[in-house]
Amino acid sequence: MEWQQIEYFQVVARLQHMTQAAEALAISQPALSRSIARLEDELGVPLFERQGRSIILNQYGKLFLKHANRILKEFEETKKEIQDLLDPEYGEVSLGFLHTLGVNMIPNILRDFQHLHPKTKIKLFQNNNVSLLKQLQLGEVDLCLVHHAFDDPHIQWVKLWNEELFLMVPATHPLASEESVTLDEIESEPMISMKPGYELRKIADKLCRKAGFTPNVTFEGEEVTTLAGLVAAGLGVALLPDQKDIDNSKVTKLHVRRPVCERQIGLSWYEDRSLSPAADRFKSFVLSHYKD
Repeated sequence: MEWQQIEYFQVVARLQHMTQAAEALAISQPALSRSIARLEDELGVPLFERQGRSIILNQYGKLFLKHANRILKEFEETKKEIQDLLDPEYGEVSLGFLHTLGVNMIPNILRDFQHLHPKTKIKLFQNNNVSLLKQLQLGEVDLCLVHHAFDDPHIQWVKLWNEELFLMVPATHPLASEESVTLDEIESEPMISMKPGYELRKIADKLCRKAGFTPNVTFEGEEVTTLAGLVAAGLGVALLPDQKDIDNSKVTKLHVRRPVCERQIGLSWYEDRSLSPAADRFKSFVLSHYKD
């Protein structure tokens, strides 16, 4: 069965006249008749009853028309969706990002982009660094904002900004009145940190080793706000990026002057995979507006 046969059948069923249908389709009547005959042969049943110059659908024709209308409607909708994807103004972007970027940076980026391109749809995926890059490899996201890329030559990563990491202590902590500290000042303190495997955990452990000690991690979690809540409860200190929803009345955020505590955030994409026009536009926007 050919797609054209279904379209021809739909026109004949609508006009109920072979000559008029042929004129509407801009083909000869014999060619149209042969197309309908082949369709009926393939289905094994007649679809029309001939009444003089007019033809009407029989019970088989009515059933086939119902499904033909649905098939053609879905085909047209699919074509439109594909065209929308090819149009950068109406396309869709799947963006992955670190959990810690969800409160501050992501809303700002999306607000600025949507102000310029309000019809573009953005699908968001939050995850840890390793999982996001795996999603990128699998084609589940177009782009992702991560700490760094895999050791994979196909994954590109461009640094966008440095994000400061603060030493967060309970508001009642002896260091809370200081303007800045050195990291070794909390060597004997219980440490609250992300779970192993998270990039923030790797960075915090590395900075503590650089300061000359191994952190005494007593609580592990997956969300910065949860860890900050444990700090507020007086259960330890943490090395974390700033978040708008951290209770500043219970948690004090201290600058660390030595070693420099920060992480790099960049944009990644899979080099050998073509981006849709919308995703490519979003990538260009982020690189031009947020790089460094």
